[in-house]
Amino acid sequence: MGEVLRLTRLESLRTRLSEYIACESAILSGAQSYSIAGRNLTRANLAEISDMIRYLEKEIAAEEGMSRGNGRNRVIGVIPRDF
Repeated sequence: MGEVLRLTRLESLRTRLSEYIACESAILSGAQSYSIAGRNLTRANLAEISDMIRYLEKEIAAEEGMSRGNGRNRVIGVIPRDF
């Protein structure tokens, strides 16, 4: 059950990442702001979109690592000591 949810989350993260990359591309091609009847409108903030792309890339890497068994809280070794 957990593996299915992890795959669903990973697919969702990848979908969101591709949408943010498309949005960034649209902004870079000049679709960020426009004027109608003397009013200037801004659709999105490039810095916020770039930050979200970096965040999503980190989340995807973490999810892929957990699916390979390289979770965030992995214990490598324990040395018992008697004090």
